Amino acid sequence: MTDHAPVAYTGPQRVLSGVQPSGALHLGNYLGALVKFARLQHGQPTFIFVADMHAITVWQEPAKLAAQTREIAAAYLAAGLDPAKAAIFPQSAVPEHAELAWIFNCVARLGWLDRMTQFKEKSGKHKERSSVGLYTYPVLQAADILVYKATHVPVGEDQKQHLELTRDIAAKFNHDYDAPGFFPLPDPLVQGPGARVMSLRDGSAKMSKSDESDYSRINLTDDSDTIAQKIRKARTDPAPLPETLEELATRPEADNLVGIFAALSERTKLDVLTEYAGQGFGTFKPVLADLVVATMGPVTAKMRDYMNDPGEIDSILATGAARARQVARPVVDEVRKLVGFWGA
Repeated sequence: MTDHAPVAYTGPQRVLSGVQPSGALHLGNYLGALVKFARLQHGQPTFIFVADMHAITVWQEPAKLAAQTREIAAAYLAAGLDPAKAAIFPQSAVPEHAELAWIFNCVARLGWLDRMTQFKEKSGKHKERSSVGLYTYPVLQAADILVYKATHVPVGEDQKQHLELTRDIAAKFNHDYDAPGFFPLPDPLVQGPGARVMSLRDGSAKMSKSDESDYSRINLTDDSDTIAQKIRKARTDPAPLPETLEELATRPEADNLVGIFAALSERTKLDVLTEYAGQGFGTFKPVLADLVVATMGPVTAKMRDYMNDPGEIDSILATGAARARQVARPVVDEVRKLVGFWGA
């Protein structure tokens, strides 16, 4: 989008990511995001937020939003995020996100946003009825990342375009305000094998919080019986499991279940096929259900414990927000000086 030559950023390496509090978290979120967050916290400084400002780009019940924010935080903690290592906080508790987003709104270009495919998908045929926030939220995403000068961002395929926009905004800001290398051009940490979990009802669609069918996903709050029932009712084809990855790739529902098994057992899909090739789903599904229950049961139990102690969650979120602001405020203060705001 831009032709600005990047200048090397020499500041500290940081990781940032977040999840919206707009519906129940599921197995896809756990494998594709939460597990990765927990691993990353042991390397660079890590900032993991609850994206409540992004959530309100579409209508959210105000009475539920705070409770959903606590639920996301509980899931983070249950999945292994340590508030002593990672700053865990609500996006809205750090006003620097919004302040930097406005400045970036004045740096980004309409043509860039017009090419964002997610807005087209989410707005559908009635984009004129969508909120302005839904259109501009990739700019807020750029502010989320760059307010901490984050250098690495865990992303799925559907967010890679937004990270490219973040890089373009950073490069244009650095160029326009004669501040080479001020903002880093963040790199994606693309999800690894087994991280992309598909719907249990449609192997060609991602497992989603917004799917009308609860049987399409395994929620982090599902009990053992519910998990077993959902795996049992998962859509499959009549053929037994194949021997090769090539054949598996042509059977999306089988590929999804094998991928879930591989990810939870920390094995490859080929390892799973080597053990279960030629067996029918009547044999494979019960084994998979037992594995999901054994793996997710302790996570669900921890999550419920945290949700039963909202005071503890609020304390963790407040502490995380204070730590985040210690990093974000100086960045925004420097941006204000570069832009030429009065009093900066």
